[in-house]
Amino acid sequence: VPPGEPGGRCYRGPDMAIPILLFVIAFVVRVAVAALFVEPAYPDALYYANLGRELAASGGFSVDYIWNFVEVGGTLPAEGELPIPSNAHWMPLAALIQVPSIWLLGPTATAAALPFWLLAAATSPLTWFIGRDAGVSAAGAVAAALLVAVPAAVSPFLGQPDNFAPYMFLGALALWLCGRGLRGHRRSFAAGGLVVGLAFLSRNDGVLLSVPFGLAFLYDLMRKPRLSRIGWGPALAFAGGAVLVVAPWLLRQLAVFGSLSPSSAGGRILFITEYRELYSVSSDTSLGAFLDQGLAAIVDSRVEGLLDALLIFVTMPLMALLVPLLLVGVWVSRRSRDFTPWIIYTITLFAFTALVSAVHVPYGTFIHSAVALLPHAYLLVMVGLAAVVGWIAARRAHWNAERATRNLGFMLVGVIAVVSVLATRNTIETWTEERDGRTEVLAALAEQADPDDVLMSSDAGAYQYHGDWAGIVTPDDPLPVIEDALRLYGVRWLALEGAHTVEALQPVIRGEERPPWLSRPIVLTPPRPRTEQEIASGANQDPPPRAALYAVCLEPGDERCEP
Repeated sequence: VPPGEPGGRCYRGPDMAIPILLFVIAFVVRVAVAALFVEPAYPDALYYANLGRELAASGGFSVDYIWNFVEVGGTLPAEGELPIPSNAHWMPLAALIQVPSIWLLGPTATAAALPFWLLAAATSPLTWFIGRDAGVSAAGAVAAALLVAVPAAVSPFLGQPDNFAPYMFLGALALWLCGRGLRGHRRSFAAGGLVVGLAFLSRNDGVLLSVPFGLAFLYDLMRKPRLSRIGWGPALAFAGGAVLVVAPWLLRQLAVFGSLSPSSAGGRILFITEYRELYSVSSDTSLGAFLDQGLAAIVDSRVEGLLDALLIFVTMPLMALLVPLLLVGVWVSRRSRDFTPWIIYTITLFAFTALVSAVHVPYGTFIHSAVALLPHAYLLVMVGLAAVVGWIAARRAHWNAERATRNLGFMLVGVIAVVSVLATRNTIETWTEERDGRTEVLAALAEQADPDDVLMSSDAGAYQYHGDWAGIVTPDDPLPVIEDALRLYGVRWLALEGAHTVEALQPVIRGEERPPWLSRPIVLTPPRPRTEQEIASGANQDPPPRAALYAVCLEPGDERCEP
């Protein structure tokens, strides 16, 4: 921060030891989590890891599988071709940043994850800088930075090759630069355009980070007397920087797909009425079908999405415990220019979530974006804690407000750290169970399938990553539509996973039904035992097998499907 600017601060000497130590602590946390599970664990992370490998091998922006048919227009295309152009839905940054480490370390899980460990770790000292620049006490800034290193139930996701870590870092940085712009730091405001542009390349809704900047500039124009703090120069520099970053990507999207947002063009992202329709290729997801559900249903779904978003934010990073302190901190800082951009972005994000992406909220869409809120949110928690302790200390003569605030702040860090450990353990157990459930299927494919065979599965990215199998996702549609997809892409094998089997194929994996184009199970991994909770709830149906592999026989005389 240039010390010559108004309110500028120069960090040197002993002060710099604190952010360096915070980075080391946060990086060690990420490495410790990776020691338990380092591989990409779910479709988003698998997509970025697969694409990162492809880019590092100079294969360009293409993938040899379809994770969801929104990648090819949301319906079955006229011709089934693999590989396909990548990124019709997801943005490119999380794949691009893997390339240097893959070149250096090879196409390993560690190489893919390393940039995300570094960015997640860098967000911890960034939080400290934001807090100190905003006047938060040294102890409060350190405590908030430690919370960013162990953000409760969000913690296991920060080391995944996904956009959690990049968006948390870029979002926090953008909001800090905007706050500094409101205080007269014109260069900070101008630099915000580059950061917002990078955030957009991380997530489509990163464009929402431009809202605080736009409102700040409008406020600057309308103030009387017009003692401009920002001015047209920094505003134009902001816009130019954002365009400079995003224009090459948008031109690529237009050239390849003919659309700036290809997956939204068919309506399947915007107009689904239930989440399973995202994986369907035959359901009607037009604007007309969306409106046909009626105003009451539309309003109910928007309200439900907003409530789901609030619940996720309250429970995953804040664990409910921190909510009262956050609310106090927001109230105390409501006129602070350091936190005004955060408040504006928070309102904007929740409004966008309710109006546009309500149906997607419980399935990870919201928390992917909400991580940008965490650094400032944890700082506001510490501001709220200081305000509450100060109020009590004013009425208790024996209280030392500064010492009590510091001690209680680090106690909160300890509590959230314990919660992070428990949440990480539970999440990694789930990831491990899903990965291990595919082991027998992958082994059978390696033994019996030809290298060029195409596989249909519930998670095509996982089979591409672990076995290099080209494939398509199972459509969530009736059996005739699934058969059409099999024929279109010349699929030779079908892998089912009990926890993620679409409705039409559940009788198949349970052995209750077998279509004529399907063999008997080649692999059938036994179901997990029912949990005590399932038994206590009275569930009378055993879980389905964890995984199963079948041969798909679409040509007459295919001996793999003998009766």
